[in-house]
Amino acid sequence: MKMYFISSIVILLAVFTNPVNAQEQQEQQNYVVLTKKVPQLKPILIAAESLAREDGHHFGKFEVIICGQTVKELTNKEMMQEHINKAKEQNVELVACGFSLKKFGVDRRDISPELKVVDNGILYNLQLQKKGYISLSL
Repeated sequence: MKMYFISSIVILLAVFTNPVNAQEQQEQQNYVVLTKKVPQLKPILIAAESLAREDGHHFGKFEVIICGQTVKELTNKEMMQEHINKAKEQNVELVACGFSLKKFGVDRRDISPELKVVDNGILYNLQLQKKGYISLSL
């Protein structure tokens, strides 16, 4: 009986403490960056590319929220297209803050339809953090 009890504990410990199982169960890592300057998109996208390489198949979603007065620059479709193309290549989603668009008089129709628009970028950032996203605000 004593031998049965000890072997049962050994089996349970082996199953539940196996580091390979823990690695296999690791979820994807998601990231969100909130920026107030469109020129920061280039280094942000470089960081996303590096993280994708580092994380490998554990790299999840990467979103960039653009808030503040810089939303006026989103109307420069020629300049933004370069950032949009790079973001698409890296599977990064660019998000515009609807609150900022309203505050600074930017019509949603004047920005690329490839940009996702959320009502409130700060709230959206916090909601993503609640879902486990690693967040950075610039």
